[in-house]
Amino acid sequence: MYTITVNGVAHTTDKDKKLLDWLRDDLGLTATKNGCAQGVCGTCTVIVDGKKRKACTLRTSKLDGAEVLTLEGIPAAEMRVYEHCFAEAGAVQCGFCIPGMVISAKALLDENLTPTREDVKKAIKGNLCRCTGYQKIEDAILMAADYLREGTALPEPPRTLKMDERACRYDAAEKVNGTGLYVDDIRVPGMVWAKNVFTRTPRALVRRIDTRKADAHPHCVAVLTKADVPCDKIGHIQQDWDVMIGEGEICRYVGNVVATVVVDDKELLDEVAGLVEVELEELPPVTSPEQGLAWGSPRVHEMGNVMSQASLRRGDADEAIKNSAHVVTRTYVTPWQEHGFMEPESCLAVPDDTIPGGGLRVYTTCQSVYDVQRECSKMLQVEPERVRCISPLVGGGFGGKEDMTVQPYACLAAWVTGKPVNMTYTRQESLDYHVKRHPMTMTFTTACDEEGHLTAMKGTIVADTGAYASLGGPVLERACTHAAGPYNYQNLDITGMSVYTNNVVSGAFRGFGVSQSCFATEQNINLLAEAVGIDPWEMRKRNVIKPGERLPNGQIAEPNCCMEQCLDAVKDVYYDNPHAGVAIGFKNSGTGMGKMDVGRVLLSVEEGKVHLRTSAADMGQGVGQVCLTEVCAMTGLPPEVFVVEQPDTARTPDSGTSTASRQTVVTGEAARRAGEKLACVLAAGYTLDELEGREFYGEYSAKTDALGTISDNPISHVSYSYGAQVIVLDDDGKITKAVSAFDVGTPVNIQAVEGQIEGGMVMGIGYGVTEKFECVDGIPTSKFGTIGFMRADAAPELEVVLCRPEAGDELPYSLGAKGCGELCMIPTAPAAALAYYKLDGEFRTELPLAHTPYRK
Repeated sequence: MYTITVNGVAHTTDKDKKLLDWLRDDLGLTATKNGCAQGVCGTCTVIVDGKKRKACTLRTSKLDGAEVLTLEGIPAAEMRVYEHCFAEAGAVQCGFCIPGMVISAKALLDENLTPTREDVKKAIKGNLCRCTGYQKIEDAILMAADYLREGTALPEPPRTLKMDERACRYDAAEKVNGTGLYVDDIRVPGMVWAKNVFTRTPRALVRRIDTRKADAHPHCVAVLTKADVPCDKIGHIQQDWDVMIGEGEICRYVGNVVATVVVDDKELLDEVAGLVEVELEELPPVTSPEQGLAWGSPRVHEMGNVMSQASLRRGDADEAIKNSAHVVTRTYVTPWQEHGFMEPESCLAVPDDTIPGGGLRVYTTCQSVYDVQRECSKMLQVEPERVRCISPLVGGGFGGKEDMTVQPYACLAAWVTGKPVNMTYTRQESLDYHVKRHPMTMTFTTACDEEGHLTAMKGTIVADTGAYASLGGPVLERACTHAAGPYNYQNLDITGMSVYTNNVVSGAFRGFGVSQSCFATEQNINLLAEAVGIDPWEMRKRNVIKPGERLPNGQIAEPNCCMEQCLDAVKDVYYDNPHAGVAIGFKNSGTGMGKMDVGRVLLSVEEGKVHLRTSAADMGQGVGQVCLTEVCAMTGLPPEVFVVEQPDTARTPDSGTSTASRQTVVTGEAARRAGEKLACVLAAGYTLDELEGREFYGEYSAKTDALGTISDNPISHVSYSYGAQVIVLDDDGKITKAVSAFDVGTPVNIQAVEGQIEGGMVMGIGYGVTEKFECVDGIPTSKFGTIGFMRADAAPELEVVLCRPEAGDELPYSLGAKGCGELCMIPTAPAAALAYYKLDGEFRTELPLAHTPYRK
């Protein structure tokens, strides 16, 4: 028997288990998060006997007599300081890492109320964050030190909320104090747990699946196999993804599932899953697109190994290149990248008899509850309305939570057993089985005249989509439509192909194909500048797109295009530092390409409050704050009268997937329209009490042209955001500063925009320099602690400049706002590549960049 004092209360237990599991499962203290269970991420940080520790590395048997402080034990007055400072600084995005950050802050400030920024960096270097870039978290902790040291009273919250100002996010407090719930924090009576049994080999014939030993285990509730799956093919766009692989079938990657075990004791998941016997006959895998395209190569899917193709041709690239003064051709290679969101994939499926005909209430971390509803109801072969999907807080996504992972299996298990079922990936399962950024091999030819004016671009892109299509088609299209960059020239010939392999699946990831093609194009621009005899900044200045000019894809740049201003804004920092690299980029807002792209918002007046209802997923980027701000701006109502509801297929209208930097534009405009309707009624003299029960609906549909549309000026996307970045190195090659100047239209919330850009810069530095996800012969070999995610003590100084359009040039929708969630990391890697080229003269064509202090 062990006695452990937690938050001042003595508890006894005879269980020898991880402190993290005991706190969460036995004491219900879920503010301590399980991000990796490997001692790497710091989301489980607690204070033990006055010292900061990671709860996943400690066992109850070693803590007899110890005193443990969790986030729930911080005094209320002190917690209010952290709530205010983290919100005011804009330090809270997805929020999953924040409880651990606050505990690390408290451990520091309990000993030192006058810390330097370096002290803060050191204090939180054991806490990973993938959203913020750390700088705003550091700002928050320094601000908290001031309040706690001086005893200054906290300010009252503002009564108004408007565009283009600094405002605290409505959801910051619950993320800081730990009361906000993520899926794996939810507990319901009778809950059981499920775990998948994976093939763990990239290609093999499944000879035998024997579940008898697992079935016989006293704590086994059920073992499910392919025979239990009503419909075995699902998929985000193409329905090619196997829910389960059965006997006599060939698996396609390490993440194929052969069985799902359900147990009534969470600690026995691995034990019961290990009792399922699987006999495999391993087969030679297809481990590269080149192999997949070779004559006689095994077919990953019956229809062949070419998953999709895309092309974009305008003008006469061959003729223009032939007549150009300078021509460069290079081949570039970009790798997989792991999203590294702090919350692992999790789903809780609860049987719900209140749904007509009987159904499931599904709590899931995802980027669209309607995608989950569609795919899981298809898998179960029931009406979509019988699968009600709800999204609590989502701990990061970056595109990695668009595809189904745990959801079909939790739903299937709950459907078959009639019990509430939780399935949550371990961190290693998350690394091994969810989608990654597409590796691409790109051969680009870029040409210019004697003065450095661009004349043409021609290129080929070959992408590794892995075992399933996922978002491979749209990713390839974006790589092609953005390949020529935000420049003014019209001779373009770009062809792309996405190839099935037996590697890990590639899917959506922040940047969505443009991060890859931008790296190649910007590197060619640097070589052309060298050939012309001008510096890279000037080369871009001579060619950068301006309002009214035509992009290489044919679309006319709108009057609010500020690409040139962005480039001008980074000029001084570029020229003031000898080892500085510059790059520019652009990214669509909205799905575009002729696809349906609709945002929907419903405002309902209930008990004196205005409920803001939309299914637009907030993974940390702040779409709820966007909608709230636009409605407040239209109505003049104070933010405290609003309730921003969580996405729920039974309550919130379908606003599409949070992808393609689309939600600020399409759902923001829908919110503006709903707010406009409410404002008209309020202007007529009605009060909220008099409007009880009324609803105000807003919808916006973005109209665009399909890829290949024959038109002088096709509209590929409803709008674009533009940006320039500079990466500064010291003499030893360490990155000391990153500067972004971005055109995102009219900012909705300045902290949120800055936070997105800062986080994107650090993620882009990771992609370019520090991170490497390894997949060898189709088998992932990376661990969470070895990928190379940047930590606070290594993160450089970050600077963000927002370039706003001239008055009167705002967008005609969403109160002038454009997306920024993806653009923020697109120019980073090529800017770093130029900086290293200037430092040591080595021209690098692959990512991550070789021969730097980060990857020897």
